[in-house]
Amino acid sequence: MFVLHIALQGCLKAGDIEYGLTADTGGHIRYLLDLARACEASEPGARIVLATRLFYGLSPSYAAARERVSERVEIVRLPTASPHYLPKEEMHAEVESFAEALIAHIEAEGRPDILHAHYADAAAVAAIVQARLGIPFLFTAHSLGRVKEKALGAGGGGADLAPRIAAEETGLAGAALVIASSRDEAEVQYAGYRAYDPGRIRILPPGSDLDAFRGARSTPAVEAEIGRFLREPEKPALLAIARPVRKKNLAALVTAFGQNAALRKKANLVLVAGTRGEIAELDGDMAQTMDEILHLIDRYDLYGQVAYPKSHRPQDVPAYYAYARERGGLFVNPALNEPFGLTLLEASAAGLPLIATDSGGPNDIVETCGNGILVDPRDPAAIAAAALRILSDKDLWRAFARGGERAAGIYDWRRHAQRYHDLARDILAPRAPPAAPRQLLICDIDNTLVGCEARIRAFGSWRKAQDGLAFGVATGRSFHSAMAILEEQEAPRPQVMITSVGSEIYHLDANGVTYTADAAWRTVVSRGWDRAGALAALRGLPGIAPQAPLEQRSHKLSYFSDGRGETVALVKARLEKAGLRASVIHSHGRYLDILPIRASKGTAVDFVRRRCRLPEEAVFVAGDSGNDIEMLRTIPQAIIVANYSDDLASLPSLRHSYLARETHALGIIEGVAHFRKKARRACKPAS
Repeated sequence: MFVLHIALQGCLKAGDIEYGLTADTGGHIRYLLDLARACEASEPGARIVLATRLFYGLSPSYAAARERVSERVEIVRLPTASPHYLPKEEMHAEVESFAEALIAHIEAEGRPDILHAHYADAAAVAAIVQARLGIPFLFTAHSLGRVKEKALGAGGGGADLAPRIAAEETGLAGAALVIASSRDEAEVQYAGYRAYDPGRIRILPPGSDLDAFRGARSTPAVEAEIGRFLREPEKPALLAIARPVRKKNLAALVTAFGQNAALRKKANLVLVAGTRGEIAELDGDMAQTMDEILHLIDRYDLYGQVAYPKSHRPQDVPAYYAYARERGGLFVNPALNEPFGLTLLEASAAGLPLIATDSGGPNDIVETCGNGILVDPRDPAAIAAAALRILSDKDLWRAFARGGERAAGIYDWRRHAQRYHDLARDILAPRAPPAAPRQLLICDIDNTLVGCEARIRAFGSWRKAQDGLAFGVATGRSFHSAMAILEEQEAPRPQVMITSVGSEIYHLDANGVTYTADAAWRTVVSRGWDRAGALAALRGLPGIAPQAPLEQRSHKLSYFSDGRGETVALVKARLEKAGLRASVIHSHGRYLDILPIRASKGTAVDFVRRRCRLPEEAVFVAGDSGNDIEMLRTIPQAIIVANYSDDLASLPSLRHSYLARETHALGIIEGVAHFRKKARRACKPAS
């Protein structure tokens, strides 16, 4: 496969990346190079070209027309209207000239199978190339203009964000698939765009080569560089590594440290804020940010307690993490929004607990790894309180450090490259649309379909042999969360996805890759649904606490409960007293979901059944927990897998269900076989 990546922004070269040299030379450069190398390693026939701008002034490296990264990866630099380095705020003016140069390059040197656009301006270029040459493209935004606009105010921190946002709309509208790094990006950040189409977005977290960070040790050079700033260098270190730009919010961390005397007594602050010469000569808003940081250090008289080295080499970064770990410190990422959070993975691999922004990719990382605390980045007091909590509790520090050890296995470039190529191949070779199904199987995901890798592999082989059986899932997860775990587990791609406890339905498109939300179902569940009223009625109710904002949906309110039946009854009574009709679903003893009265897995399965024009006896459902009850109760061919919870097997309303001897996906196969055998016996003529 020949993939051509388009990346106009920043200073891209094969090695010795000068991170922080400009405001645009950051994590996306690392991501792009690591992605290219991982794809080369995983795809023997891969050819990869990284197309970027050619410009003069910063270094001769960026004026070289070609640079070899490895045997099958090459950087190609193309001239645009301006010969000089340009910040991303001005890059929109180069889109037309870069697109023309790229089209000429393709016509001269060969047509790629697919394009991959990185950042907004590259998406605008890719759309032009697609219109001219018919080459499909993927789009990775890395960060979004509307998010920056929200974080920094309508003025975007002085930048004109309109061209960037328009280019992002173009990318969303034209891309064959949009690749997101996190649920927050897929479900919240993109949702503010007119062209938002959740079924064309996939969460594909970047991998990370963490070998250099595991077991890292501090070095004499790093010890000396930090030590020259500090009176008590042996104290725990709060470490931040980020470019000094406003959105990274380093000033809030300095404020948190400066305003909290207990934290200052307990720890030092270490800011590794890029590589710089004269502050006045820094690019973009970096000069202003550094001035603000230095002003705060002076305001709170933090001399001797804060280290802020002027430069560092990429190979020194593991030693900075190790310096903090060896002193029992923490890593802090206070960004206003962090699209992914590569430094969080690095810090985790090095053995550091985390404090991270609750906006963006850190939600997924901390939830997956259990390695730190999420905070509101605009609340310095919350940052300081989280730091003191971890530093004051050695057991908690060790638990978070152990949690971070899982990062390397989860955020793996090999797995990322495999999923990336699978999706690209599917886009290039769409599957034939399936014939009308004769039967339908809908199963829960967590602890039913997935939960055992060997069983999900067996299910995949079994599924391929099921001619005429449509396959779908019904889950409490959101669409993107469900799709991410299915693809991570290499489960068969469902033809229908019932998500958010039945409040949303998505159907696989004819291309076999993207999905379309069922607008008719949305209309059904919206009738009589008063989300704001339900939220108000339950506010302050003892025994329940809202789940994270990311778990809330337009047609679902999600809480943690204390598990008591009295609490569930009180929830129902509160809603009834407020005159609200809603479904209350309690599962696994602690999850409580409030849904429109017409929304449940059961009603959603029946809606899909009628859409497929199938009789009830042609439908199988499988589940394991309380939020599957409605689905299991309403369908005669109901399967309860052996590893069930919430006392499902003893419920009178589920007596018709088949209780499998096998757990997880093998229990599903066993149950389908049971009901098929039963149907064949019923069809035999009497002798």
